[in-house]
Amino acid sequence: MKKIVFLSLTLAFSCITFAQITPTQIDDLVARTLKTFDVPGIAVAVVKDGKIIHAKGYGVKSILTNAAVDENTLFGIASNSKAFTSAALAILVDEGKIKWDDKVTQYIPEFKMYNDYVTKEFTIRDLLTHRSGLGLGAGDLMIWPDGNNFTTQDIINNLQYLKPVSAFRTKYDYDNLLYIVAGEVIHRASGLSWCDFIENRIMKPLEMSHSAASFLRLKDTSNVIMPHVPTDGKLKAIARYKNNVFDPAAGIYSSVNDLSKWVIMQLQNGQYGADKQTKIFSEKQHTEMWTAQTIMPNKPVAPYFSHFKSYGLGWQLTEVKGSFQVSHTGGLDGIVTQVTMLPELNLGIIVLTNQQNGAAFNAITNTIKDSYLGIKSDDYVTLYSQQRKEKEDNADKISDEVWATVAQNTKDKIKVDAKKYIGTYKDNWLGEIVLSEKKGKLYFQSSRSKQLAGEMFFYKDNTFAVKWNNRSFLADALVIFSSDNLNIKMKPISPLTDFSYDFQDLDFVKVPTESTK
Repeated sequence: MKKIVFLSLTLAFSCITFAQITPTQIDDLVARTLKTFDVPGIAVAVVKDGKIIHAKGYGVKSILTNAAVDENTLFGIASNSKAFTSAALAILVDEGKIKWDDKVTQYIPEFKMYNDYVTKEFTIRDLLTHRSGLGLGAGDLMIWPDGNNFTTQDIINNLQYLKPVSAFRTKYDYDNLLYIVAGEVIHRASGLSWCDFIENRIMKPLEMSHSAASFLRLKDTSNVIMPHVPTDGKLKAIARYKNNVFDPAAGIYSSVNDLSKWVIMQLQNGQYGADKQTKIFSEKQHTEMWTAQTIMPNKPVAPYFSHFKSYGLGWQLTEVKGSFQVSHTGGLDGIVTQVTMLPELNLGIIVLTNQQNGAAFNAITNTIKDSYLGIKSDDYVTLYSQQRKEKEDNADKISDEVWATVAQNTKDKIKVDAKKYIGTYKDNWLGEIVLSEKKGKLYFQSSRSKQLAGEMFFYKDNTFAVKWNNRSFLADALVIFSSDNLNIKMKPISPLTDFSYDFQDLDFVKVPTESTK
C-alpha cells in the first residue's frame, strides 16, 4: 500500500517536470508540505522578470489562534537578515565612508580576536565571509537561547577568548557573532543604529512598509506568526526570540510581499522602481556581494550537480544545472526561511515558515526551481521526509542510549555525592554557572543566560546529563567533570542539536571559595 501511495505522489508531480509550475500546483505542493512536516503556516512568493507572479499565505499563524497566514503576514527571516547587513555596508562603501578591506580596528579600536595577527589584519570583508578561523557557531551561547544579558560590547570584548579551530582565512565555518560586529561598524561609520540604517536606507526606499529591522520595532503586531517547535512528541507554540543584540545577524521581520521588493531589487543589480529610478547600491557593489569570497565544501549530487559552492558577502553562491544561484537560509527557534535567486532566469523564490524544519522550505523551493530549470523534479516532500526520519532515528538512538543509562542508574539506586560537584564555575566568555544541590539532586544554572537551567542526572564516570527546563530547546547536553572536579567541559547529546548551542566551546574552571583559597 505504501509503495502505491509513493508512486501516485511521484506521478502527480510529473506534470510539472518540463513546464513552469502553476499557482494551483504551488497550492497543492504547499498543502502537502504543511501536512507532511507538521508546519502550521507557510508563505510563498515567486518573482519573475521584475514582477511578483505569486504571493500567498497558507495555514495558520499560530495553533493557539488558528488565524490564517496571508501574503502580508510577518515572519522572522532570521539569517536572511545578513544580506541586509552586507547591503548596508555596500551603501557605505558607495558613499566613501568605508572600504571592504578596511581593518575592523579602524572603526572599533577595542576589537580583538584570540590571535594578535588576526586582530590586526581582520577586515570588514572578513566579518561577512565565515573564514575567521573560529568554529561553527562559536560563542553563540552569548546570544542563544533568548534570555541572556550580553550586550554588543560584551560580545566584542569576549571574542578574544574564543579559540580558533583553523587558520585565518583558510576554512569556512558559519558565524553569527561577527555579523553583530558588522552591525556595530555600520553604527560607528554612519552615526545611525543598525536598525535605523536598515529601515531608512533600505526598507523605506523599497516601500517595505510592513517590515521592521527588529520585532521590537514593529508598529503593528496584529499579523505576525508565532514560532512552533515539536516538543515531547507534540507541536508547541513557543515564546519568540526577541534579543535585539542579534538583529544584524538575524533580527528582521518581513512578509513575502515586502521581501519580493528586496528580491526584485537584487535581481536588478541594486535598482528598483518602475523605471529603475531607485538605486539602493551600485552595480559595482552588487557584483562584489555576489562574488565568491570563501570556498565551501561541495559534493556534486543529483539533480543539480553543482560544480562549486561558496559564500559571498551575506549570500551563498552556487551553480545548479548550469545556472548561477544566489541564496540564503535563516533559522530561529520555531522559524526557518529561505530566499533563492537564479539571476540568469530573473527568478526569485521566497519561502517563510513558522516551524523549524528546513526540509519544508527545501521541498517547496526546489520543486518550483526545477520547473523553471526544465529538469525532472523529484517528489521532494516524500524524499526529504524520508531523509529527515532517517536522521532523526539515528540521533534518537544516541540520545536514547544516554537517557536509558540514566534511567538504569536510577533503577540500580546508584548514589552520587552531589556535594563534590556543587559550586560556581566560570568560563571566560559565557561567565559563571552555579551547580547547586536540592534534595540530593544536582541543578545547573547559568548566571548570564537564565534559560540555561535544568536538572543534572548521573550518566557515567564523571559525566552528567543535563535536561533543560525548557524542553523546546532540543539541546540537552553532557557535563563532563575533570578527575579533580575543578574543570568542566560540555557537549550536546544529540548530533542534531542546533550548532548555536556551542557547548563544546566552553571551558569552565571552578571558582575558589573562601574556604578553599
